[in-house]
Amino acid sequence: MEVLLADYLGFCYGVKRAIQMAKENAAKDGTSCTLGPIIHNPQMVRRLQEEGVGTVSSLDAMRHGTIIIRSHGVGPSVYEEAERRGLNMVDATCPHVKKAQLSAKALVDEGYAVILIGEKEHPEVKSILEWASGKARIVETEAEAKAIEPCARLGVVCQTTFSRVRFERIVAQLLEKAREIKILRTICTATDQRQAAAMALAEKVDRMLVIGGRNSANTTRLAQLCAEKCLTFHIETAAELQPEWFDNIEKIGITAGASTPDWIIREVYKKCQNR
Repeated sequence: MEVLLADYLGFCYGVKRAIQMAKENAAKDGTSCTLGPIIHNPQMVRRLQEEGVGTVSSLDAMRHGTIIIRSHGVGPSVYEEAERRGLNMVDATCPHVKKAQLSAKALVDEGYAVILIGEKEHPEVKSILEWASGKARIVETEAEAKAIEPCARLGVVCQTTFSRVRFERIVAQLLEKAREIKILRTICTATDQRQAAAMALAEKVDRMLVIGGRNSANTTRLAQLCAEKCLTFHIETAAELQPEWFDNIEKIGITAGASTPDWIIREVYKKCQNR
């Protein structure tokens, strides 16, 4: 059996940067914490905890020390509150997310009715919405876009890890909704690369393994895209591999979400090679 890796997989620049910043600010006395999981990968979060970086769900849990803003970003109120509490703040927001946040703010400031394309419950989307002062409308499906009332000026911004194909379909519905429309395509390059590479590989193999946290939106999206091409399994670690997945196949492909550590990818790859 041949085991093939996607051309682009695993940690993206924003995730690498966030992890490095967290490690550089680790505190063995437990006063260095991320506000929410720094990335959507439970294995990496546990490893950081072992290295001195904890996780809190609210600033109320921090009386002193260092608070690390996770890669998904937060709204302006969090920065203000951290400063008010006298906390040392490390901003590990992905630069692409920061661009989306500021793009949404700019559209609001310019007087556009703003559409934020993305998943309503995703932390990144919530942070972008806050930068838009809560004045953006979140749209996740073509049907929701079709239901938008016409207006004079429409601005569009997008979750950085959203599907390019779904983004384009939603935008197609929005083009008829305003006399003037300004589209800021804030999907990051890494997302495009990973999705395109995963789909290309899925067309060449009998099975696909997609590695990453089950709470990771971009990993889940990779699994959905690959499933359109061949039988696909979404796993978090090599321990989840099942013997029957390898029966009577010649090629198996592997990809991984942007928040999946290299060591987990290597473990899955080696276990597949030893089948």
